[in-house]
Amino acid sequence: MLDFPTPASEPPAEPQRQRKIIHIDMDAFYASVEQRDDPALRGKPVAVGGSRERGVVAAASYEARRFGVRSAMSGITARRKCPELVFVRPRLDAYKAVSQQIRAVFAAHTPIIDPLSLDEAYLDVTENLQGIATATQIAKAIRVSRCS
Repeated sequence: MLDFPTPASEPPAEPQRQRKIIHIDMDAFYASVEQRDDPALRGKPVAVGGSRERGVVAAASYEARRFGVRSAMSGITARRKCPELVFVRPRLDAYKAVSQQIRAVFAAHTPIIDPLSLDEAYLDVTENLQGIATATQIAKAIRVSRCS
């Protein structure tokens, strides 16, 4: 049996530092932007998307969800579930603008942002810029941040 000694110049291996990753998914994002921008929609069941025969719900407000309206549901089915449903045409430029504002909030906490869509991202907050101790505390700070 051969025995190979460990070189004396090699330092002992350091334990790997545990990563802190936050997943952010802004639920009902498109519908929330519509309700923010049009006060007449606040408190009403709102669906962003098409209401016609081939239309599909891209996002549903919390008020619409109480009636069973969900994203990817046909507009006809959504209307059957909630006759008072207000359909709003998508405004992608508005959602992109709000998404950029939200990413600026993320960037105040970490430069390592992996966006998945306009309303979803992973953040590596292992070395966060605010010096906040835990990922949970960082997530709470992000949640209460306000975009202009």
